[in-house]
Amino acid sequence: MAAHAATPEELAKSKNCMACHAIDKKMVGPAYKDVAAKYKGQKGAEDKLVQKVLKGGSGTWGAVPMPPNAVSDAEAHALVKWVLSM
Repeated sequence: MAAHAATPEELAKSKNCMACHAIDKKMVGPAYKDVAAKYKGQKGAEDKLVQKVLKGGSGTWGAVPMPPNAVSDAEAHALVKWVLSM
């Protein structure tokens, strides 16, 4: 079993999240800092965003949909916690 030594940022890069997202600027998808600001203090935000990472979603940030992502449940939680920490 592989060790989870990668940082969330390395995980985001390895899973191609950074192809559509950047930390501090809008690309195809919203900047991670904008996501963190939008969901700051919202109850259930982590679980809601984990489901979007796993299943995809559309409409929240415009017309371009986010496809489902090939990440495990644990990876999705790690990525979302990292984004929300910004």
